[in-house]
Amino acid sequence: MALIQPVVLCGGSGTRLWPRSRKARPKPFLPLVDDQTLFEATLARCADPAHFALPIVVTGAAHLAHVKEQTDRVPGVSIIVEPEAKNTAAAIALAAARLPEDTVMLVCPSDHHIADTEAFATAARLAADLAAQEWLVSFGISPTTPETGFGYILRGEPLATGFRVARFVEKPDRATAETFLASGEYSWNGGIFAFRAGTLMSELARLRPDIAEAVREAVAKGRESGQEFHPDAEAFARVEGESIDYAVMEKTARAAVVPVAMGWSDIGNWQALRDAREGDALGNRVRGRVELVDCRNVLAETDGPRISVIGLEDIAIIVDGDEVLVTTMEGAQKVGKLRGASNQ
Repeated sequence: MALIQPVVLCGGSGTRLWPRSRKARPKPFLPLVDDQTLFEATLARCADPAHFALPIVVTGAAHLAHVKEQTDRVPGVSIIVEPEAKNTAAAIALAAARLPEDTVMLVCPSDHHIADTEAFATAARLAADLAAQEWLVSFGISPTTPETGFGYILRGEPLATGFRVARFVEKPDRATAETFLASGEYSWNGGIFAFRAGTLMSELARLRPDIAEAVREAVAKGRESGQEFHPDAEAFARVEGESIDYAVMEKTARAAVVPVAMGWSDIGNWQALRDAREGDALGNRVRGRVELVDCRNVLAETDGPRISVIGLEDIAIIVDGDEVLVTTMEGAQKVGKLRGASNQ
């Protein structure tokens, strides 16, 4: 089988991980879980030359310097520089429009954590097999909790290496999420996809011809500059921002899913980051000068001043420069609403 083409999407500001994640250096480019940044770890998962081609990174001008800095040890990486952010349908289509139609693309967000890289690689090969048969494939993350912050995928009839998608489900309330988890028939929609470039562009042209046409024109009129490709800004400006889920995956009759348990996390907030890290016997995770007494499930990290905590549970305390964040884990979802997070 031909090599799988990784397409790494690199955008966003990661405001829910403020104050560590800032607009100037958002979460994909930070070593949050271990010594590698999330972006570097994404590239490393797709580095086996026996299965993967050299990656294509789709990013914006604001992140270009970080992308180049963290790919300087990965020769052959190509970078598509979006003139402006237009959500995932356009970003993925830019890569698809530049590839041969029979290329199997593996679309990966750059800011997720995956603990079991072997399970990821196996799922990628299974998804690529289905994609070669003109299915548009989602990775279905095996749920471990009744999560209300993710969309879900209901499995349908079996296929050769996966399942037909019965339906995509929007983020549920807690009671509904609990029934999904108990049924064993639902997966989290993790935003990782595989499809042939030609199949994706054909479905996009059928379902959202305006996006497909504008992207094709932006690519046709674009320019190369070393490892970078710059789509035509005027043509790309006509694209309506839309996620690949809404534009294609929820409407196509060719949607498939490959369920996988791979220790996945979107690192979407401080609670998710705490849970992705190794903890001590009491569930605490610390970095920097931290002293905890009688604490459980506390995340505490500092790049300078000492943090001292006594008798608390399920909180995060983050010191970054002259900014300090203290939140319960329940409140971690709201960090992006802070004025400090939105202004930096």
